[in-house]
Amino acid sequence: MGKKQKIILPPDLPPDVADDEIEVSDEDLQFVNDNVDYAGFVSNLDTNLITKHVTRVADVKEDALEALYEKRSKKKSLEKKKEDNEIEVDRVDALPIKTLDGQLHFRTAPKTAKKPGTVGSDQIDGDSSDDGVEASLVKLTKPEKRAKLKKGRKEAKKQEKDAVKSEVQPTPQEQVLAEVEKELTAEESNKAMKFRLAELGTELLMDPESNIKSLKEMLQICNKGDHSITVIGLKSLLAVFKDIIPGYRIRLPTAKEQEMVVSKAIKKMRLYESTLLSVYKAYLNKLIALEKQQPLKRVAVRCLCTLLDAHPHFNYWESLLAAVLKNLNSTDEVVRKLCCATVKSLFTNEGKHGGEATVHAVRYIAEDVKASDCDLRPDSIEVFMSLTFDEDIGRAKITEEKKTKGKRNKMKRGTEEPSQVPANERKKNRKEQISKMRDEVKADLKAASFSQDEEEKKQIQSQTLSAVFGTYFRILTHTMQSIAARNVDTSNESTSQWGTFPLLAPCLDGIGKFAHHIDLDFMGDLITYLRKLAEGGGSSSDISGSIQSTKRLSIAERLRCCIVAFKVMRNNLDALNVDLQDFFVQLYSILLEYRAGRDQGEVLVEALKIMLCDDRQHDMQRAAAFIKRLSTFSLCFDSAEAMSALVTVKHLLQKNVKCRNLLENDAGGGSVSGPVAMYRPQVSDPNLSGALSTVLWELNLLRKHYNPMVSTLASTISTMSTATQNQVLLSYITPQQAYTQSSIEQETFDLKEDFGKNRKRKRGSESVVSDVDQDVKMGEADEDDVLRKKFCDHFVMVHDMSESKRLKDELSRTTLALDLFEKYKNQTKKKQSATTTKVVKKLKVVNKKKKMKLT
Repeated sequence: MGKKQKIILPPDLPPDVADDEIEVSDEDLQFVNDNVDYAGFVSNLDTNLITKHVTRVADVKEDALEALYEKRSKKKSLEKKKEDNEIEVDRVDALPIKTLDGQLHFRTAPKTAKKPGTVGSDQIDGDSSDDGVEASLVKLTKPEKRAKLKKGRKEAKKQEKDAVKSEVQPTPQEQVLAEVEKELTAEESNKAMKFRLAELGTELLMDPESNIKSLKEMLQICNKGDHSITVIGLKSLLAVFKDIIPGYRIRLPTAKEQEMVVSKAIKKMRLYESTLLSVYKAYLNKLIALEKQQPLKRVAVRCLCTLLDAHPHFNYWESLLAAVLKNLNSTDEVVRKLCCATVKSLFTNEGKHGGEATVHAVRYIAEDVKASDCDLRPDSIEVFMSLTFDEDIGRAKITEEKKTKGKRNKMKRGTEEPSQVPANERKKNRKEQISKMRDEVKADLKAASFSQDEEEKKQIQSQTLSAVFGTYFRILTHTMQSIAARNVDTSNESTSQWGTFPLLAPCLDGIGKFAHHIDLDFMGDLITYLRKLAEGGGSSSDISGSIQSTKRLSIAERLRCCIVAFKVMRNNLDALNVDLQDFFVQLYSILLEYRAGRDQGEVLVEALKIMLCDDRQHDMQRAAAFIKRLSTFSLCFDSAEAMSALVTVKHLLQKNVKCRNLLENDAGGGSVSGPVAMYRPQVSDPNLSGALSTVLWELNLLRKHYNPMVSTLASTISTMSTATQNQVLLSYITPQQAYTQSSIEQETFDLKEDFGKNRKRKRGSESVVSDVDQDVKMGEADEDDVLRKKFCDHFVMVHDMSESKRLKDELSRTTLALDLFEKYKNQTKKKQSATTTKVVKKLKVVNKKKKMKLT
């Protein structure tokens, strides 16, 4: 504004010279003629274009010039209108056009897209453009308008086709770049979501009440992201819920309670609880839905199991428990083990839920067994083994209360004061006051303590027991019915995918564990069922019949039936009087049918211990029959079964002194004092086998057994005789311990001699060398024995030291516990004395007030 800009004027044009005055020299003509090629462009000039920009044209009439000027003015006005309706294209995107005048014209585009076939005010007809007449001012007839619309539509279709053709397909490089860009953006979004989940989780754990709304955002992130984000989101929500869920069930306020005016703290608490419940419900529904998807099934089941294990008391526990119990029969082994472990922990930790979840779970399993017709995996029934029941809960405390009541009544009778009030009314008033005080104290104790009421606990345990035994008896009846149907129709041999009777073995184990809780009214039916199942489902009179019946039940299942029968009898010894001879007969026949490797040796060893070793009284004929059969049994099988059988034989010989006559190797054989004078091994009844008339010649062969443990035990048994009747011979090892020890040592056992190689010896010097080698081997064996003794002594000393240290620690712990118990007793005595003094004072005050009223 301060300084004036200098205006630069263009240079002046040269003065006009007439054609007559122009003089061309000969030299110029000669130069042009010599250089015709340089002047050839003049012939290519367009004279028409040049005449457009010439203001004056020679030999033209004045009327034609005026018409020409009018056309040019109309064209200029139309171009201005076009410029007003058009937008100039960016100069970077398109190059300009330079005219002959030297001016630059940039490309333009219309402001609004024009519909094909329509004629606007700014549109110009191509035919009338030369005449300078606008198309909007021309009135067209109806057929002309229709023809024009058709042309416009055709042109629009052509333009669309050209646009589709002009679209260039992307190259493979561009496609790869686009995919890489998408992946990069997805990774960035996933990282952002992970960081956001971490932030929300930390905020919730720090202050859950003020940041409870962030739970919804975390759940939304789980729904938005891909597989990895959903897994991380589910796990983070699990950690948050596991931490912030309270130890009580949330009850939402009713409509009337919401209308009431409350404080800000209560409003905040209600908002917190309602949002927590809504998001928790949505989270559970999402887990149950994801459980059906294979890639996310394990993650969903793990979250459900951890929630049920941590908070089985919280809202929606029934749907959570149902989702876990459905997977007890899952084909996925990981999922099945997770659910079984969760249900077992639920049964053992009943203090968290008060036993409601236990009853619900047991009833659900019972209904599932009924619906599936006992065609489930054994894991679904083995869960019952972790249940625990109290025996006669609350009886001792009730008797103590009755005793204390009687003592207090006696004390009250002795300390009554004479008054004008009748004795009956005074007693009633005192009883009412004491009952009120006791009720108040009990209510306060229940509110303060988290322990469950004894009556409720008893009721819950009775319901669980009835459901458990209902499933067990259902399984037994189903096996009996199926065996009977197969005996009738031998072609019906279809088995389930988990075996012939998959639930029978866990059912028998459970009956053996909870046999002392069974009602005596069902004992007779149970023993008959077990007897029939031990026979294999039918009555077998001989060995061949029993072998045919084993097609129905396995050896292990039959042995379990015998074991359960003995457990039931021993737990109810005073109430039952049942003969168990049939079970001994079945065990006697099973010993011949047993095959090592095919059948379960642990079950056989348990049956030997319970039926033969633990029983105090045995018939002499039966004991002799089992001694003879077990000795022949030990000849045919592995060292583990042989050791357990020989240990059982030793137990029987120690208890039955008369059976040691089998060890006598006289010319006439064993004792012939029994009812049967000849040994008959083919008989199924051990009492009729006549085993006392034979000799244990098998022990002589077992003394040469390849396993040193078996050989030493056989030699010790053979040294027992009738001469040692008065000696007390005790064996501190059971058949089960012998079986486990020998099975462990059998894995690392090596033969000392190679019996398969037949070595040929030569005469002469080679015999001397062999003798020397034998002497060297004997010396090495003596050194090995010395070292073995030293190592044994050392390990015994170390073991004694560790045992003494452990006993000292246990002593210190027990003394501390006793001291604490004495302190607790003293404190409780002081509290009881204080409460009694308060009650006495209150009673005295009440009596004084009554006296004052009466006076």
